[in-house]
Amino acid sequence: MSDVPTYRKIIHIDMDAFYASVEQMDNPALRGKPVAVGGSENRGVVSAASYEARKFGVRSAISGVLAKKYCPEIIFVRPRFDRYKEISSKIHKIFHEYTDLVEPLSLDEAYLDVTQNKKGNPSASLLAKEIRLRILNEVGLTASAGISVNKFVAKIASDVNKPNGQKTVNPDEIVPFLEELPIRKFYGVGKVTTEKMYQLGIFTGLDLKGKSLEFLEKHFGKSGAFYYKVVRGIHNSEVKSYRITKSVAAEHTFDVNLSSEIFMLEQLERIAVSLEKRLKKHNISGKTVTLKIKYSDFTQQTRSKTLPYFISDKSLIMEIVEELLYQEKMKDSVRLLGISLNNLNNEEKKAVVVQLKFAF
Repeated sequence: MSDVPTYRKIIHIDMDAFYASVEQMDNPALRGKPVAVGGSENRGVVSAASYEARKFGVRSAISGVLAKKYCPEIIFVRPRFDRYKEISSKIHKIFHEYTDLVEPLSLDEAYLDVTQNKKGNPSASLLAKEIRLRILNEVGLTASAGISVNKFVAKIASDVNKPNGQKTVNPDEIVPFLEELPIRKFYGVGKVTTEKMYQLGIFTGLDLKGKSLEFLEKHFGKSGAFYYKVVRGIHNSEVKSYRITKSVAAEHTFDVNLSSEIFMLEQLERIAVSLEKRLKKHNISGKTVTLKIKYSDFTQQTRSKTLPYFISDKSLIMEIVEELLYQEKMKDSVRLLGISLNNLNNEEKKAVVVQLKFAF
């Protein structure tokens, strides 16, 4: 009986600036130029930015106005989600030639468990290199990869040598790798949590590792135990070949700010119609309705209500949305509205990818 510990071999594949790269691939005139998918110089939000645009500070989730300010030469392109899904399907077909244990996170990234793989190759690093080369040759796009013994470390590692690179973190390298890592690069540590950790003197993985479980639970609640484990390389989540949808949402950024609840209700009705169609198509219902409001100054509010029963009907959703809308007065004109439904009834159902979209 061998005393050598056995480890899982996990690859995280992340396409490089996926939406923008697809646009540059399909339109040679955009290659080598700063491109923003989504938004415009007057309205909207950037969905993705090319690496040429990122050099100027343009990134996803910033406004089109800010993107234009950062990079006056920016080229705005309307998103083509059908095309992105088509390309994503080709990429995932390649993944499944290596393993059936493929867990998609989005159209442009996925985890692959290649511990036992269809190629019989014991080297996850070589498999990752081969997969990336095939994506380049067969699809025309570059991808980056992270390779390690668990999903958490693989996810972080895939960002180290971007774009068009890969990073392997072997078992004996995990703890030193995480100790040197800036806390803002830890997967699952967002902007707000990063600021809180800074205030507590936590700037690197080593700083985080120096805090006790009790300290972390006191300041971060249930997440404290997660941080305590992952900084020690402990993350046992398996790669699942499907993911349970936890929330279904739709939102829309308006060309002209809305200044009246009446106009807002008209737009929310449109959003609820699209939401209902997707919910019923996949036979999903939920108990918690959330209304998202983003004002003209970019401040954001969410208001939620949880029911004792599941709903998916547009009229029932709108009853709750209207109630949430009138909970308090508008503080300013509104540039974005969204509705989401969670607490879903799909715990035993196969996940579906739900991505609602509106014209920019």
